[in-house]
Amino acid sequence: MSNTTYSPKKGEIEKKWYVIDAANKSLGRVATEAAKLLRGKHKPTFTPNEDTGDYVIIINCKDAILTGHKLDQKMYRHHSGYIGGMTETPARVMMEKSPEKAMFLAVKGMLPHTKLGNQMIKKLRVYGNAEHENIAQKPEVWEVK
Repeated sequence: MSNTTYSPKKGEIEKKWYVIDAANKSLGRVATEAAKLLRGKHKPTFTPNEDTGDYVIIINCKDAILTGHKLDQKMYRHHSGYIGGMTETPARVMMEKSPEKAMFLAVKGMLPHTKLGNQMIKKLRVYGNAEHENIAQKPEVWEVK
């Protein structure tokens, strides 16, 4: 028995493609599953300081639901950097105009806010409807509990 910690090398990390269907599921529940897959926490070779995660495709974002009063109370805020440059978008408007952006922001907020997190978010593909252009990668279906 050795006292060394196993750390996977770049060539040893096997990356798969997963597809998550967000239809009639909570936006937050889908986002947490996607963040877990992107980070690699579902694998036994998970290492916090390395990108061991997989690629994730989220489809049917327009059919994701927000529970409670979030549609009316939740605000998406963005600042341009200029004085008075704060823009607020209610969740209801965001889900009507661009549900893909709402899902993307939810997943991005659950990843590390570092260079490693920026590397992980690039492996996420978000689509509003059921069709996606990553069929050639043969993604496996991941069920959200």
